[in-house]
Amino acid sequence: MPTARVTTLGPLLFAAGFAFLLAVLVAGLPFGAPPMTVGEAIQGDAAGTVGAANFVTAVVLAYRGIDTLGELSILFAAAMAAGLVLGRPGERRAGAAPAGFILRAGADLLFPLLLVVGLYIILHGHLTPGGGFQGGVILAAAFVVPVLADPGRPPEHRRLAWVEGLAGAAFIATGLAALAWDHQFLAPLLGRGTLGSLVSAGTLPLLYLAVGLKVGAELTGLLVRMTEADGEAPR
Repeated sequence: MPTARVTTLGPLLFAAGFAFLLAVLVAGLPFGAPPMTVGEAIQGDAAGTVGAANFVTAVVLAYRGIDTLGELSILFAAAMAAGLVLGRPGERRAGAAPAGFILRAGADLLFPLLLVVGLYIILHGHLTPGGGFQGGVILAAAFVVPVLADPGRPPEHRRLAWVEGLAGAAFIATGLAALAWDHQFLAPLLGRGTLGSLVSAGTLPLLYLAVGLKVGAELTGLLVRMTEADGEAPR
């Protein structure tokens, strides 16, 4: 029947077109020959120009800092949209069993450990693999784990909002300060320092600290709000 033929030919035509497009793309790939030499230029220039031992940090904050600011804006928009969807905090289900001693004690022991690890990854992001995004996630875990163990003591959303706002403002203010000193936006200031030392790469560690605090505050608020929404009483 005509309907059956259309139903059968549609997927076949789509598969054939997709296979043709994939073949064209694969045939145009420059196997064995890098299409751009930007990476090599950054590797040879980042240490002397930026002062960061971790070239990824130089790219993320110095060479394409505007993109990083856009990523932070996207994360903020996603967290805000999720908060609007989840709505305001409501009443929790009655009769929920309180957390036991082992669960609460384990969460309390993990809190300082996760806090130190998160700050270490943030503050050493210009030296070793890591940075504000990775360390910020660990900071969020440090505050979310105690909430999962004992939902009766969540962090205050107002404080999280203040930390998030001040961190974002500090990131932008650092970029504007670079413009005021006749540099590019988010260009490293305060000198390069000694390559490989903790105090190096100018303002890049401060930028990563702002990123880590902002990411940590946003994820903490979002995850805590999700636990609150999961525990709300049905209406």
